[in-house]
Amino acid sequence: MLRQPVKTAPKKATNITLALDVYNDAKALGINLSQTCERLLRETIRAEQERRWASEHADFIRAYNQTVEQEGLPLEQWRSF
Repeated sequence: MLRQPVKTAPKKATNITLALDVYNDAKALGINLSQTCERLLRETIRAEQERRWASEHADFIRAYNQTVEQEGLPLEQWRSF
């Protein structure tokens, strides 16, 4: 299966403020600030979305787990593992 090229999302120029030592060390090491910030922000956003989803659905998850505890898994009799 061939992978299709990932479309690059439009970019928005922005300003950030960094501690001078962090900026200087990153530049000295050849670290691309924009790419690094974007990657870490994507990871942070994904983690926050997961946390919020779990929080918003906690009641359902708790109720489902309680039902499974009391009644077992749905269709468990047909499981082959």
